[in-house]
Amino acid sequence: MAELSDDELLAELGVEIEQPKARTYTSQQERIIAGFEDIVRFYEEHGRAPLHGEDRDIFERLYAVRLDRLRELEECRELLSALDKHGLLTGRQAEDQVSPSEIDDDALLAELGIEPTAEDDIRVLRHVPSAEERRAAEEIANRKKCEDFAKFKPLFEQVQRDLDSGARETRRFVRDAGFLKADITKGQFFILGGQIAYIAEVGETFKAPNGESDARLRVIYANGTESDLLRRSMQRALYKDDAGRRITEVEAGPLFAADPEEGDLESGTIYVLRSKSDHPMVAQNRHLIHKIGVTGGSVETRIAGADKSATYLLAGVEVVATYKLFNINRVQLEGLIHKVFTGAALDLTIPDRFGNPVKPREWFLVPLSVIDEAVERIRDGSITRYRYEPTEARLIEG
Repeated sequence: MAELSDDELLAELGVEIEQPKARTYTSQQERIIAGFEDIVRFYEEHGRAPLHGEDRDIFERLYAVRLDRLRELEECRELLSALDKHGLLTGRQAEDQVSPSEIDDDALLAELGIEPTAEDDIRVLRHVPSAEERRAAEEIANRKKCEDFAKFKPLFEQVQRDLDSGARETRRFVRDAGFLKADITKGQFFILGGQIAYIAEVGETFKAPNGESDARLRVIYANGTESDLLRRSMQRALYKDDAGRRITEVEAGPLFAADPEEGDLESGTIYVLRSKSDHPMVAQNRHLIHKIGVTGGSVETRIAGADKSATYLLAGVEVVATYKLFNINRVQLEGLIHKVFTGAALDLTIPDRFGNPVKPREWFLVPLSVIDEAVERIRDGSITRYRYEPTEARLIEG
């Protein structure tokens, strides 16, 4: 008698063999399995699990992110346990992974970096952010209260006035605009996440792991918060924000001279006023408190009736200096001057003729000699590098 196989012997004995039912998977589970098989193949080819890092191949970085997610999710570990012959799911999780939250099937697939195409190719990868990109997003979101916001608030108020008057503009932050990471410097304003952002400080430049230069920024936001993030992270966030904008500087336009040359057109006058108000604060600082303005007409006409206007502190004024303008945009120039002296704006509220509180603008606690210096720097084009430092009562670079 010929030798029978076990199955044939059982059949001869009249014993029915119950075939194990093939396990069926949902399309989601099939994609998760296929994604894990990619990681297993990587391990078998390289003898190690995939790692994070900009120096790694893009697919290795994607596999590393995917493995982090699979390790986090219990349902994935259970599904893949029989396939995990190398113990990949029990390995130490990456330090920079993000804790999972409850997500639906589609979100789960997105977290695993898998997206079906029209042909239902289960191994086509959706965009999976690198570890660095996730850290950058976390940095942008990690804002805290700005404890010294009071000293920055006038800057935001002035920028808003400049935008309203047209002295400043907003421009789209795009890659092909010739605007490089190194151009994000101290003193610039941007719009990020719907908020005006001010670059208050730029730390020392250092080399990032990929060899590019970077620096840590202190960014102040108009809502009174701040963040401490890398320049490259700031740039990346502006690129990705559809509403991200760069706010232009106030431009003085063509420089002006004290005397016109042939063919020049007079554009107006910078005037500096001193108040005759008997308000205690004004009386005590009379030789420091000045109103700086620009007019296209006569200064005398401009200040007529000053004693009836809260703009002029409801008192007469003395004209202490004037500077003629030629071929220059008056609105932009006035915005530039006010920007330089923003830190010294007079914080004074007085009642108008009807008893309503009014906070007069364009008054500054600045010595006349410093105003003269500012005008000279406007003439030679160097004013954009300077700001007034009230504690030192002088113009400083920065």
